[in-house]
Amino acid sequence: MKKIHLLPNLITLGNAFCGLLALAKGIDALAYAGADEALFYAKLETASWLIILAMVFDALDGKVARMTKSFSDFGAQLDSFADALTFGVAPALLAKVLLEHEGPLVGYPGHPRLHFLAAAAFSLMAILRLARFNLETEHDEESHTEFRGLPSPAAAGAVVGSMLMYLSLRSRDVEMSDGTLTPTGELLMRSGLEGTLPYAWFLAGIALSLPVFGLLMVSRVRYLHLFAQMANGRGNFFTLVLVIFGAFIFYSAPVPFLFVWFNGFAAFGLLGAGLARWRARGPVGGENGPAVRP
Repeated sequence: MKKIHLLPNLITLGNAFCGLLALAKGIDALAYAGADEALFYAKLETASWLIILAMVFDALDGKVARMTKSFSDFGAQLDSFADALTFGVAPALLAKVLLEHEGPLVGYPGHPRLHFLAAAAFSLMAILRLARFNLETEHDEESHTEFRGLPSPAAAGAVVGSMLMYLSLRSRDVEMSDGTLTPTGELLMRSGLEGTLPYAWFLAGIALSLPVFGLLMVSRVRYLHLFAQMANGRGNFFTLVLVIFGAFIFYSAPVPFLFVWFNGFAAFGLLGAGLARWRARGPVGGENGPAVRP
């Protein structure tokens, strides 16, 4: 029987544990639906943050395996199984819980069967992406500098980032820290927008994003592995300054930061693919395009 390396695999199992706990918190939230709304929002918020915590484990396990030269096919398969659970199944089911609880309260005319299909599309595309990733990716460092298709952790981050943003807008308790409002909570309270925001449209956006992010995961759109490039020292002094200020913004307003970061990352890849295709075609009538006759 082959020996396995404990440390990177334990970190990977930490990722899977966060996914299981997030699902458990989502089930707990359903138990309080209609009885204690504040507790429902708190449970769903905790579940969303557990998905974010799992991303830390996911970022560490591969790095630790390569640093200790302990990567293996077993570790790669275990990582994909954990990612399928935490970044494929868990965020989709949590989104379904939020949609079906909040829909009747804010006038969103969703349907449970459509919500299931949207969640299934996200989860199944994540599983397909991870299976393809295992076949196409080697263990070496160069194979992890970019991705073909939106990475499943980033897709999950976009979904739970949107959920956290909705919860922050919907419940002031979510924006409480040590008994005081966060800067985001203060801004919402002073603006007076809490009761007038288009919550139904926000829920519709979350529902539509599930199949969209699912398709992006199995697409061939290129996405840079930002954390790998930073860990490898690829950057300049200005990048370091941006990272520091990004950390300040995250500390001050974590929910808006995650919402903008993950959704912006997904959109940036699409924008880059569109620009690359436009450049490949060339200007009309130019060297790479058809001639235009007067």
